[in-house]
Amino acid sequence: MSKKFTKEELERDPLLDKYTQAVSFFHANRTMILSILVTVVAVIAILIGYRFYSSSQEIQAQNLLAIAEQNYSASDYTKALNGDEYTLSYGFVQIADEFSGTNAGNLATYYAAVSNFKMENNEEALVYIQQYKHPKGIMGVGSVSFHATLLKLNGSLEKAARKYEEAAMWDENESTTPFNLLKAANVYRELDNTEKVEEITSTIIEDYPDSPEATESVKLQGALAASK
Repeated sequence: MSKKFTKEELERDPLLDKYTQAVSFFHANRTMILSILVTVVAVIAILIGYRFYSSSQEIQAQNLLAIAEQNYSASDYTKALNGDEYTLSYGFVQIADEFSGTNAGNLATYYAAVSNFKMENNEEALVYIQQYKHPKGIMGVGSVSFHATLLKLNGSLEKAARKYEEAAMWDENESTTPFNLLKAANVYRELDNTEKVEEITSTIIEDYPDSPEATESVKLQGALAASK
């Protein structure tokens, strides 16, 4: 049996009821609702302002980096690192420090590591490469491998070997992977870790048989066998 509605129920407008409820809720919670709206507007304004600030910082850092790169290209590594007080130009050190949140600032950090390496300041170079954010994919392989080299030069052979392995796996391919694996194997040989040397060289021979590193791996395994 269908329900019979009263005259009042038939004349009632459900949309009007919802509106009335909403208005009543707003008046009852006016302060809370306005506070939330103000907070949302403020957050949006901050995000827009930060995006504008970040863009401005990136442009400024790129302009400063271009001058430092010119000094680097001229092999003037001291000026490239520290800038020129006469022309008030920035060096990689200042750019990396003051614009650390930008892509240009990160690149300046890498340049600072390489410049120190060129000047044989290997400890300083290691400090900067440890702060550098390596790019993903093939573009990051070289810097990760360079990181391993600096670890080795500073006497951290175990860390260097593991970092070379990391560089090998950073972007697996027929060129850089066996190259860095062999680097790792040679460091493990310095550490007298023959088990790791045999493991890595076997991987190179089996997975990258046509690479120059495969030939070197065979020689390295032969040298290990002869020394036993």
